[in-house]
Amino acid sequence: MISFELGVEDLADTRFAVSPLHEAVLSLRVLRDPGLSALHLPWRRSVLGKLGSLDTDLLLSLVGDSHALPDFLTPRPTGFAPSFEEELAAVARTSPELVRRDLLGAHAPGPLPGPLRAAVAAGDEQVIELRDAICDLLRRYWDIAVRSLWPRMRLLLEADMTYRARQLAVGGARLLFAGMHPNLQWQDGVLRIHRTVGHYHTVAAGRGLLLVPSVFARKPAPPVSPEEPPLLIYPSRGVATLWTTAPPPTSDALEALLGAPRAGLLSLLDEPLPTVELARRLGVTPSAVSQHLRVLHATGLVARARDGRYVLYRRTSLGDQLIDRRPLAG
Repeated sequence: MISFELGVEDLADTRFAVSPLHEAVLSLRVLRDPGLSALHLPWRRSVLGKLGSLDTDLLLSLVGDSHALPDFLTPRPTGFAPSFEEELAAVARTSPELVRRDLLGAHAPGPLPGPLRAAVAAGDEQVIELRDAICDLLRRYWDIAVRSLWPRMRLLLEADMTYRARQLAVGGARLLFAGMHPNLQWQDGVLRIHRTVGHYHTVAAGRGLLLVPSVFARKPAPPVSPEEPPLLIYPSRGVATLWTTAPPPTSDALEALLGAPRAGLLSLLDEPLPTVELARRLGVTPSAVSQHLRVLHATGLVARARDGRYVLYRRTSLGDQLIDRRPLAG
């Protein structure tokens, strides 16, 4: 178990961020072990045939037998949404001491795999060469496996953050963490993460907590090393919808009345959703969704309410009646 002791100032400094580098690195787990998540098998099948001449032995050796990953490959995001290039540049500046420590930590208590063993056992110059080779490999892997999908992934992650921020506003830290994952427990100012690779307790001491939703995370993942500031990568909501874009089926009568795009939108609004998430699920631009939502709102079929940076839309009772094809009350 790993635990973070969070004071009042740390809770006040609890923030969210998205990280393209984290997604690329975490996806290596699925690439190595397809049994981890059936949800990502369509993505994995699409990627395997594109890897070509990439050094997959080195790439997959970064994942430990327990599925741990070296901390230096997932640096703490310095802003809300850093670019992949910015984050990879931070990795390229990692000292050889930290590279060595984190590679050994990710594979502990077992030995390092062959592609890593000789360089880590040698001097700093060889470790730096290994670090640079890993950075170059990750850049090429990102271009092949994640880059084209990142806009869709980011929309999903931002929709999750909107939901979590609302939970925090309504019910505080207890409600935020209660609904995030069964492995998380919030009690008496301490966030406990159960079933982790490492075991430590750290006091945040004014460093705050950074929450990073992830498409490829299967459970909450804090840093392996207790020396890192409190950070929690956690599984995002809605991942099951990521690799399919088709909206729920609608009736011919509903499509004839509203048109297919608006009928599809109305069908998706079983729960409050922002424009960005609706656009992602439908595979269209947010501006196109906004146009249809304005019509649905003007006709009383959807309601809207602002929640922080986003406007959330939901079906009204009139919209529910249309979807269910029940007679209108009157």
